[in-house]
Amino acid sequence: MSTSISTELTLRVTRVTWEAEGVVGVRLSTLDGSLLPAWEPGAHLDVRLPSGLSRQYSLCGDPRDREHYDIAVRLEPAGRGGSAEVHGTALVGRELVVTDVRNHFPLADADEYLLIAGGIGITPLIPMARALAARGAKWTAVYCGHGAKTMAFRDSLAAIGADRVRFVDTTTEPRPGLKAMISALDPGAAVYCCGPNSLLDSVTEICEAADVRCETEHFGAATATPVEPGSVVELDLRRSGTVVVAGPETSLLQAIRDAGVEIESDCEEGYCGTCETTVLDGQPDHRDVVLSKTERASGRTFMPCVSRACGRRLVLDL
Repeated sequence: MSTSISTELTLRVTRVTWEAEGVVGVRLSTLDGSLLPAWEPGAHLDVRLPSGLSRQYSLCGDPRDREHYDIAVRLEPAGRGGSAEVHGTALVGRELVVTDVRNHFPLADADEYLLIAGGIGITPLIPMARALAARGAKWTAVYCGHGAKTMAFRDSLAAIGADRVRFVDTTTEPRPGLKAMISALDPGAAVYCCGPNSLLDSVTEICEAADVRCETEHFGAATATPVEPGSVVELDLRRSGTVVVAGPETSLLQAIRDAGVEIESDCEEGYCGTCETTVLDGQPDHRDVVLSKTERASGRTFMPCVSRACGRRLVLDL
């Protein structure tokens, strides 16, 4: 079940490390040495960068360490600017604001675990591997990367899992046979996967065919679903006492803002969870990559930046 701790912490960057080619690790600490809010494997931070940009980064340290938050950032030259700022700014000693500690990718109970990482997708899986090893759980991991030099935390994962972990350099060897690996899992197993959308789509399809529980964490938007012409949605913003209408060319998020109602957002592509909104009535047409199947089926929350309505009307707690 997703969790979120709304907070506003001013933290100091106390360390920046070179973790791999194109990847830096960033350590955040409190200004007075006090303990940070607790977190569990799978959690991420909403971090406000010096420029004012807000970005989400998975926590990749040890949850037992309440003195620091550790994140890692891969440079994405064609990205939206956040990674370039982290890599191009002298951050040590700078103060950054963390506005939320969220977990849309929690580690649930299972009889067996398979962790599958692609590239920087290793970050939320490192704390999971550490937790599973500590509890003596049955688990294995596959970590794929485009060149060994680009694979951050390779040594850390090897130290945690030893022969439980398979490293795959896709520049020198074929991609692993995920279908066979997933099909061989015990009943009651769970697959946790994080990486590029192509990997997530493939793993999700295999798990569905094998009837294996699959949890994924996206670092980018899913393929956009076209909005049908004439698809008009009426939004009853209950707390504001306002009713707005969103046409097919307008996102529900934009319609809400056009009505003068404030709502937080960041990616506006359905993968960060910042704009999550409570639904009081009506059935959302979910198009995000954040909510679990159970959360989608409940219909109690949705992401208005990309999602629509199955009918013509939604009542929102705004």
